Amino acid sequence: MAFDAAVIGAGPNGLAAALTLARAGLGVRLIERNSGVGGAARTRELGYPGAVHDLGSAVHPMSLVSPFFERVGLRQQVDFIVPEISFAHPLADGRAGIAWRDLEKTVQGLGADGPGYRRLLGPIAGRMDATADMLLHPLLRLPRHPGALAAFGLRAAQLMVPRLGTGEMSAAMLAGCGAHTAGGGRGPSATGAGLFLAATAHSAGWPIPRGGSQSISDALADMFTEAGGRIELDTEVTDLAQVPEKTVLFDTSPEALAAIAGARLPEKYAKRLRGTRRAPGSCVVHYVLNAPVPWRNAALADAGTVHLGGTAAQIVRGERKARIAVTGSPYAIVSQPSRFDASRAPEGKHVLWAYCHVPNGDPSDMAAAITRQLEAVAPGFTDTVEYSEAVTAPGLQAQNPNLVGGDISGGMTDMLGMLVRPVFSADPWATPAKGLYLASSSTPPGPAVHGMNGHLAALSALRREFGIAG
Repeated sequence: MAFDAAVIGAGPNGLAAALTLARAGLGVRLIERNSGVGGAARTRELGYPGAVHDLGSAVHPMSLVSPFFERVGLRQQVDFIVPEISFAHPLADGRAGIAWRDLEKTVQGLGADGPGYRRLLGPIAGRMDATADMLLHPLLRLPRHPGALAAFGLRAAQLMVPRLGTGEMSAAMLAGCGAHTAGGGRGPSATGAGLFLAATAHSAGWPIPRGGSQSISDALADMFTEAGGRIELDTEVTDLAQVPEKTVLFDTSPEALAAIAGARLPEKYAKRLRGTRRAPGSCVVHYVLNAPVPWRNAALADAGTVHLGGTAAQIVRGERKARIAVTGSPYAIVSQPSRFDASRAPEGKHVLWAYCHVPNGDPSDMAAAITRQLEAVAPGFTDTVEYSEAVTAPGLQAQNPNLVGGDISGGMTDMLGMLVRPVFSADPWATPAKGLYLASSSTPPGPAVHGMNGHLAALSALRREFGIAG
C-alpha cells in the first residue's frame, strides 16, 4: 500500500501529527522504534509486580486546556481524574500552600498572601481558553485575544520583580510552578510558563489519567487507526532511504532529524539542529509504598502534585545550581497517582512518582536525595518504601532518544529557546528540504503533553505539500 505521508516517532506529538493528517483524508504510516506507542507518555510495570509507573509525566495540566485535544475529543476518550487540590507546597516549618482548584478557597487559605495571589492569577484563570489558545501557539503570531495577552503580560512582568505583590508562601507556590521549567530562570519565558501553569491549577485543574499516561497515547492511537492510519512498531528509522514517502514528519529530537535526513538538509540548517541548546536533565524515581505518604501536614494527602524545595529563593538557587552541578537538596516534583487511581498498584500498596533536575547528561542517581526531601516533610516515609527505581538522565535518553541528556523540555525554554525552536521562523516546523517537517517538542509551542507541536506541524505540511487548509 502506498502512503501519502509518514510520521517517525509515536509520542504524543507524533500521534497528534499522524491523526491530523489522517483526518484530513491522507494515507498515513506512523513508525515507532519501541514496542508500543507513547514515547515519554508511557506507563509500564517495572520491578514490582502489579505496580505500574508513568515513565514520563504522571500529571498533565496541559491536557485539559489543549486546543488540539479539545478538537479531537480526547476528554471523551480518557478518564481524567482531577483532584480538588491541584498542587501543594510544604515549607520546612510544617506550613503548606494549598492550591485548590477553587481559587477563592486557595486565597482564603493563604491569609495575608491571598489577595496578591488572586490579583496575579484570577484574571488569567478567568480567561483560560483565550490564554491557552495564545500560549499553545507560536509566539510569532498576531494575537487573537489581545485582552488575555495584556492581562497575562502585565502579571508576568509583575512576577519578574521579586516579592512584588507576593508574600513568602505565595511566592514559594509560584516558584514551584516556575521550576517545572528546568534551569531556574527568571526571564519572561520561564516566568510566563510558571504563571500559566499555576493558573491552570485554578481553571481546568491538574488531571491524572486513569490507568496512567498510556491512556492518553492509546486513545490517540485508536483515533488514528480508526481514521485509516497504520502503526508500525519495533521499527527504528536511521536513514531516510528507509522511508519512501515524500512527506515525512519527525517526532524526534532535532539532532536525530539531522542524522536521519543527512544530505537532504542544507549543512547550515543541519548544524543548527545538531547544536540545539539543551536544558538540564532530569532523574526520575519510581517508588512502591506499603502505605500512603505520611505527610506531616495532612492536607497534602489530597494534592495531586506536591512541590518540594523550600522557599522561592531556595528553589531558584537550587535550580540555577542544577544547570552545572548536582545538589543534595534538590527541588522535586512528586505525585502519588494511586491515591486517586487504585488500578496503579496492588491492594494496600501505592506508587509514587518523583523527579528532580540535574546537569544535562549527568548520570547521578538522585533517589537518596529525593527520599531525604520526602522524609523531611513526611517523617516515616522511608519506612513505607518497599521498592524504588531511579532512572537517571542518561537512562531517560535510553528509554526515549528524544530526551537528549535527560532534557524533557526539547531544548532550552528561555526566551531565546522559545523563539529559536529550532530556528527563528513563522513556520518553524518546515525544514528547508521539501517534504520534511519537525513535529516534536523541540518546536513551538514547546514541552508538555498537549499535542500542539505535532498538530501544527501537520497543518504546515497539509498546507505546503497538499494545498489543504487545516
